Amino acid sequence: MIRVGLNPYGLSYTVLGWPGGGTARANPKAIGLSGYLDLAEELGARALELPDTMLEPLGDAGLEKLKARLDARGILPVLSQSPPVSAIARSIKLAEKLGARTIRLALTPVLCGARAELGGQWPEIVADVKRMLCEAAPRAAAKGMTLAVENHQDFTSAELMDFCELGGPNVGVTLDTGNPLAVGEDPVAFTRTVAPRVRHVHLKDYRAHWDAEGYRLVRCPTGDGAIPFLELAQVLNEQHAEWTAVLEPGALSARHVKLLTRAWWQGYAPRRAEDLAAGLAAARVNRMREDEDWRTPWEQGSGAEAIVAYELEQIKKSAENVRAWGW
Repeated sequence: MIRVGLNPYGLSYTVLGWPGGGTARANPKAIGLSGYLDLAEELGARALELPDTMLEPLGDAGLEKLKARLDARGILPVLSQSPPVSAIARSIKLAEKLGARTIRLALTPVLCGARAELGGQWPEIVADVKRMLCEAAPRAAAKGMTLAVENHQDFTSAELMDFCELGGPNVGVTLDTGNPLAVGEDPVAFTRTVAPRVRHVHLKDYRAHWDAEGYRLVRCPTGDGAIPFLELAQVLNEQHAEWTAVLEPGALSARHVKLLTRAWWQGYAPRRAEDLAAGLAAARVNRMREDEDWRTPWEQGSGAEAIVAYELEQIKKSAENVRAWGW
């Protein structure tokens, strides 16, 4: 059984007031936590991802009130923590107050699979992540919680499984269904590799706009792009009787994956030609035309009203598509 719900990151401008990467051109009428909860209930969410930054200002009384509201509506909370992993004590405390058993983790600031942009720092960053994960996992385990590491456009499927083995049985994966394309992997093959350790899922879809350097991953409603969700669900259902998933259209800024350049591959292990071919083929499914405008309203410089309408339209179409699958 799939418990489908909502994630605020595909609604970052509407909910949080910013599109990521800074606060310039912020939305002065962001709906915040209250509006986010209302939207989740309107869409019939059965799971809800909640960033620690949204929860921390509530205090104990506010968290107790929020927990009661979620419990009354049968909505399962998942706590979301951004880097660094060293802030795990705060997240565990918030999760405990909210009754959340899963903490989603993003480990690094890398996007678009672009490890080379960090120069020679990538090995050092990975070493720090491993150290912090080994410190955080026992603390979460003591509270009966799972740490679910996301493939946040930084790590391959094999690397995520290495993290799980290193961290122990309470370390799993938050599978972002669109992000395998950011590291040049086929989403189905990626899912098969990590499926035994998947603890939470981000239902993200993309359409790729190809160019001489690789492709841009352009957000679209879940189910309207390149990702074969029914096939991914079949793989996950073979491993799990129940799992949570949240709708998350991509960022308002397209992700440029320059894997057709030599520099992009710095920091990656050698890869079989067959595996790379499968990843490239997956990014060509339902791709955009070369002459098609790939820019979102944010990238086009549109006003706040147009950007909010765009986000809400995509999240509602995503919910419509998921319902059509019987989820």
